[in-house]
Amino acid sequence: GNPYNPEVYWQFVHSIKGMKTACEAFQTPVTGGNVSFYNQSPEGAVYPTPTIGMVGVMENIEHRMTMDFKQAGDLIYVIGDMKDDLGSSEYLHKICNVELSPAPYFNLDEEHTVQQVVLKLIGLQWIQSAHDISEGGLFVNLIESAKQRRLGFSLTTSSSIRKDAFLFGEAQGRIVVSVAKEKQAAFEDALQGIVFSCLGTVEATQVTIDQENWGAIADWSLLYDTAIENLMQGAI
Repeated sequence: GNPYNPEVYWQFVHSIKGMKTACEAFQTPVTGGNVSFYNQSPEGAVYPTPTIGMVGVMENIEHRMTMDFKQAGDLIYVIGDMKDDLGSSEYLHKICNVELSPAPYFNLDEEHTVQQVVLKLIGLQWIQSAHDISEGGLFVNLIESAKQRRLGFSLTTSSSIRKDAFLFGEAQGRIVVSVAKEKQAAFEDALQGIVFSCLGTVEATQVTIDQENWGAIADWSLLYDTAIENLMQGAI
């Protein structure tokens, strides 16, 4: 009963072709999924919500990797190129009230390279954690990795990138990893020819950005874990 929308249709076709190319590049099968373009709520149309189900095989259980920081003193790196890009980020949408903007930066070849090198590092056991940058950008990525063990982090931003873009941009092709200091040299040697940078260190309890204290990880963890219920109760 919904009217045919050619623009939405061709966007859908283009996205399917893109997923096919990515699946072939990563040799990863899609097992199922769902997408709804015309869901409604009392407040109006709901944004399209594509969900993709995929499956992979871990050949060696010893090579499993988690996203949580393991101990204070470990170094924090980002593998991939930091971009001066805020397109379609939660920050741009929720904080700046910009609903329509270009998609975040994405390059399939760069993504594939980053993913493969991280798999190699996991196999060599030269990293302690790994977590891709996605919704919420780098800052949310770091909070999610730190909160699991109530560890903090110290971060230095780049003078060549807008601070809000550095912290909250959602450009793809970037994975944050933590590295024990004794493995730093071997880790960096393994990344010859790969774009990477050291962001800072895992700390005991505090979140520090550019030498400015942003509070305790316990407070950020509470905000993160109770955001939905506070929103439902009208607290935020």
